[in-house]
Amino acid sequence: MNMTQPLIRGVPGSTFDRAQQIRRIKALLKKEDAVLVAHYYTDAELQALAEETGGYVSDSLDMARFGHDHPAGTLVVAGVRFMGETAKILNPEKRVLMPTLDATCSLDESCPAQDFIAFCDAHPDRTVVVYANTSAAVKARADWVVTSSIAMQVVRHLAARGEKILWAPDRHLGDYVRRETGADMLIWNGACVVHEEFQREALLELKRRHPHADVLAHPESPAPVLAEADMIGSTSAMIEAARSRPAKSFIVATDHGILYKMRQAAPDKEFLEAPTGGHGATCKSCAHCPWMAMNSLTTLEYALRHGGPEITIAEPIRAAAQKSVERMLRFAADQRQSVLGLGNA
Repeated sequence: MNMTQPLIRGVPGSTFDRAQQIRRIKALLKKEDAVLVAHYYTDAELQALAEETGGYVSDSLDMARFGHDHPAGTLVVAGVRFMGETAKILNPEKRVLMPTLDATCSLDESCPAQDFIAFCDAHPDRTVVVYANTSAAVKARADWVVTSSIAMQVVRHLAARGEKILWAPDRHLGDYVRRETGADMLIWNGACVVHEEFQREALLELKRRHPHADVLAHPESPAPVLAEADMIGSTSAMIEAARSRPAKSFIVATDHGILYKMRQAAPDKEFLEAPTGGHGATCKSCAHCPWMAMNSLTTLEYALRHGGPEITIAEPIRAAAQKSVERMLRFAADQRQSVLGLGNA
């Protein structure tokens, strides 16, 4: 049996009760001085539990910010492994637990550190910008770490300074940023198993059946899908668009875990999953990350009860990665201050 994913039952002799399990988890969070941070792509019950216990649900940039600022001694990260590593990079003094360390990411897997470091060394004239969906070792080699919510601003900033960029690993997001900014970008060949499955022809057919629906797309989606979108943006931006745009129905091209927060933000609106079927589709994911799905109440309870699995990172790698992650956080803070300054002018 994989010990990171044990089977946990209720009190011996009783039927398994989900409500009892949630009460046990809440008690363990208090006992362990722990806070639960969950990504938008995890199952709705984990997102709800994070909200109910004073934790947080967001995208990877905001998860990093929240974990950095929260006073809890233990961070429990419901997401995929690079998110737990990012929490540890920014919080070396804290214990960082995850429901399972088997929850990886196709982008992370597509960018092995040894191969990536060699690629960077072959292009020493380029500023290395890596997507957050990468290992700590890859982040340690980077000059900048970005998420989808801030990638465009960072690349525009670097391009304005005349810098040439080496980008990894998501080719679709990188190509979108390159088209929008005109930056000189050398792009690593990686893709997200969820977003790459969205199909233009099937999307057009769904649009024909729902002609008044807006299409919201994450920029990890292929260019033909993005070309049909009414709005392209990060997970947080997509949720805000669902709330603020006048349309009453939306076709959503990202992991369907996000629908929990969209329905919170706009309970009177309809949300449809963008199709992963159609000509040429293999539907590896069907709009849900198989690794995100490994997070569950059962694995969460085990991690809290047994103190693991725990994220550990060799200190030289952690310290080097911290520089590139904190550069992103400082830049994001400066961007927010600039917006506030303009708003007060």
